[in-house]
Amino acid sequence: MRYSLDPIDLVVFIVYAVGLLALALWISREEKSHNRSTQDYFLASKSLPWWAIGASLIAANISAEQIIGMSGSGFALGLGIASYEWMAAITLILVGKYLLPIFLKNGIYTMPQYLEQRFDSRVKTTLALFWLGVFIFVNLTSVLWLGGLAIQSVAGIDWLYGMIFLAIFSVAYSTYGGLKAVAYTDIIQVVLLVFGGFFLSYLALQQISGGEGVLKGFTLLTEKVPGHFDMILSPDNSEYMNLPGISVLVGGLWVMNVGYWGFNQYIIQRALAAKNIQEAQKGIAFAAYLKLLMPIIVVLPGIAAVILFPDIEKPDQAYPSMMSLMPVGIKGLVFAALVAAIVSSLASMTNSISTIFTMDIYRPMRADKDENHYVNIGRLSTVTSLIVAVCVAQPLIGQSEQAFQYIQEFTGLFSPGITVIFLMGMFWKRTTSSGALAAAIGSALFSVLFAVYVPELPFMDRIGIVFLMCLGLTYFVSARGTAPKDDSSVDISDVSFATTSSFNIAGIGCVLILIGLYATWW
Repeated sequence: MRYSLDPIDLVVFIVYAVGLLALALWISREEKSHNRSTQDYFLASKSLPWWAIGASLIAANISAEQIIGMSGSGFALGLGIASYEWMAAITLILVGKYLLPIFLKNGIYTMPQYLEQRFDSRVKTTLALFWLGVFIFVNLTSVLWLGGLAIQSVAGIDWLYGMIFLAIFSVAYSTYGGLKAVAYTDIIQVVLLVFGGFFLSYLALQQISGGEGVLKGFTLLTEKVPGHFDMILSPDNSEYMNLPGISVLVGGLWVMNVGYWGFNQYIIQRALAAKNIQEAQKGIAFAAYLKLLMPIIVVLPGIAAVILFPDIEKPDQAYPSMMSLMPVGIKGLVFAALVAAIVSSLASMTNSISTIFTMDIYRPMRADKDENHYVNIGRLSTVTSLIVAVCVAQPLIGQSEQAFQYIQEFTGLFSPGITVIFLMGMFWKRTTSSGALAAAIGSALFSVLFAVYVPELPFMDRIGIVFLMCLGLTYFVSARGTAPKDDSSVDISDVSFATTSSFNIAGIGCVLILIGLYATWW
């Protein structure tokens, strides 16, 4: 289904784009007078307040693969896919309390840097190369491809030109200003995203109810497609392989969430740029509550599309099709919100790609250069990664029915091993470099073997089993080796895990809300 923007919508969008670029340049103005250091560029001078951290975390996370991909999954399997969002909320609280204090104590730029401190350069380089591969060939490609399709559906512009526009747009406002420009412009992105998503859900429910109100519309929606409101799917459900029942609460989803929110560079980099640990934790809590709202924005439109657009060819067409409900003017604003989410995530990913490549791969090889040289290398790597992603997006992602599920399954090959490496490295001093490498290799090997020889096993259950296998493998290999002599990087005796009363209240509130949601939609 294809639509086009009215002139008014186009004007609204252009105003947004120009305003965003102007804001990014204004934010970066203070640093024009001197050469920018790597800390300025990659970690925003470690000056981000909590509200910028929280907004930037959500903006980095919610992009085309979330809005379009998760709406597509909402169309295909229903509210159950919201488990990714709601379980992420409690994961963020745990990350803020138990992981951030360790990272900030070590004063790191990147996750591979921490691995070098804890293990050695072999582990750091292995994981750095892995993350670069995933960020470029999975994350960037999926965001660009789905974003290009959205632009084609809404604005009638060919998907290739749409991808090129998104790449250029993200580079235009992020390459000069670095993480600081990305994080502060993310605030606008999130406001637009939330407004646009809520408004689209409002229009959808109004349409379903025949103008009798959103509550009537929601009631009718639950009555017409009751199967789409099951949070815990039964084994006889056709989508059980994608969302295997109780495993979303006690199985592999925890592994994926901890790996993503705790050890993913382009996510955790926002918290690493905080003024202090208290600001980082407040930002984390803010993001957790925003995650609780996300299903209204990214899942509900997909479920509504089952009623309003039942004949769409692919689930990932659900959200772009729903955009046709928007009135003139507002449609341009919501389209701007969609593009805002896409370019924000692109900028976040490319900033992390440039950080890892520059600080973990390039700098050790060319250690004699000045700070400005490394910043320029970071900018060059940003542009290069986007060019590569544009070229490979269609062949890699174009054939997938549900892009969100594709992303989860691919990253699920490596998430168990990464999570094991970090957790064991942090909390068991005897963990060796060989044990860490065994987990990295074992994760990919075990996952492939299960996928080939036990294809009937849901991938989320596979992730949980592979995690336990990697845990055992790391323990066995490490126990047979020599314990590391220098344990300073993992000495957590002087790390305070105490949190403020406001953070504790926020955490308890998050848990109670989750209990209520699952009790209602079980």
